[in-house]
Amino acid sequence: MLFGTSFRQIPMLVPGVLLSAGLVAGAIYLCDWINSSWGFKGLLSYILVAIVIGILVRNTVGLPALFAPGVSFCLRKLLRLGIILMGIRLSIMNVVEIGGYGIPIVVACILAGLLIATYATRLLRLPERLGTLIAIGTGICGASAIVATAPGIRARDEEVAYAVANITIFGIAAMFLYPYMGHLIFGGDITMVGLFMGTSIHETAQVAGAGLMYDQSFDVIANPSGADVAMVTKLVRNAMMVVAIPAITYVYARRMRASGEASAGHRIGFLQLVPLFIFGFLLMAGLRSIGDASLQTGHEAFGLWSEDGWRSVTSAIRTWSSYILATAMAGVGLGTSLRAIRGLGPKPFLVGILAATSVGAVSIVLILLLGPLVGA
Repeated sequence: MLFGTSFRQIPMLVPGVLLSAGLVAGAIYLCDWINSSWGFKGLLSYILVAIVIGILVRNTVGLPALFAPGVSFCLRKLLRLGIILMGIRLSIMNVVEIGGYGIPIVVACILAGLLIATYATRLLRLPERLGTLIAIGTGICGASAIVATAPGIRARDEEVAYAVANITIFGIAAMFLYPYMGHLIFGGDITMVGLFMGTSIHETAQVAGAGLMYDQSFDVIANPSGADVAMVTKLVRNAMMVVAIPAITYVYARRMRASGEASAGHRIGFLQLVPLFIFGFLLMAGLRSIGDASLQTGHEAFGLWSEDGWRSVTSAIRTWSSYILATAMAGVGLGTSLRAIRGLGPKPFLVGILAATSVGAVSIVLILLLGPLVGA
C-alpha cells in the first residue's frame, strides 16, 4: 500500500500526478522568468499560477478520464502528505503558542458562521439542513466537515452537493484574495496574516495554498512563516469537528425524535471527525523539537546529524513539502469545474457569501485585538 493506495492502482495514478507536477514545473519556470524580467521576486507566486493554469485547462480543453484518478490522488493523498511534512518547519512550542491564541478566534468564527448562515437560511426559506452544511463547511473544514455532518442530519445528496459547490467557490476566491488583503489590513504582520488566513479560508488545501502564496509573494523567510501560522490555525479549526459535529447531530436527532421522523441520529465514527494528518503534522513538529533539543545539549540530532546536517535535512523536507503541496494545488485547479459552480442557485449563494463575509469580519476584529499578543 502507498498512502492508502494499492500498488496495483499506481499505474492509473501516474498520468494525473505527472500532469499536476508538470503544471507546477511550468508555473515555476514562468514565474521565475516574469519575476526576473520585472526585477521583483514576489511579483507572481508559482502556487497561484499553477492553480490558475489548472482551472484554465479543466474548463477549456477539459480533463480526460485518463487523468482523473491521479488528480484525485493529488487532492486527497499528496495534500495530506504535504501538510504532514510542513510540521518539520515548527517546534512543538510554536504549535502550542500559535494554536493557543488561535482557539478563541477559531471558536468565534465558527459560531459566527453557524449563526449567520442559519439566520440567512431561515430568511430565504431554504432547507435548514442546507444552511447548516454551508455554515459548518465555512466555519470549520470545508467539504470534509460537510461530508462528516451530512449523515447525522439526514441531508440529501443534492444538499451536500450544493453546500460543497458553495464553499468551493468562496474558498477559492478567498485563497486568491486573502493573502494580499491580509497583508494590507495587518500591515505585513506575518503572524496576524497567518491567523487571518487560517481562521477564514474554508478548505485545508485552500489555506495551505494561500499561506504558500503569501510567503512567496512577500518573500517571507521568518520562522514561523505565514504558511506555518495559517496551517496550525487551520488544524485547530479541523480539530473542532470533534465538538461541533456531534453537537449538531445531537440537536437534529432530538428534533427528529420529537417529530417522529426517526428514533435516533446517525452515529459518526471518531476517524470521520479527526483528520489523521493532524497527528502526522504534530509528529513532525515533535521530531523537529527533539532534534533541535539534542543539538542544544551538545549532541548530534538523533545521534546522526551535526547542526549543519540537521539543518540540511529539515530544509530539504521543508522544500519538498512546498513542492508536494504545490502539486496538490495544481490538482485543486484541475478539479475545479466552473460549470458545476454555475449550477449553484442564487439563494444558497447569498447564504454562502453572508457566512464567509461574517467569518472574515469576525476574524479581522479579533486578530486586531488578540494578534499582537502572540509575539509578546
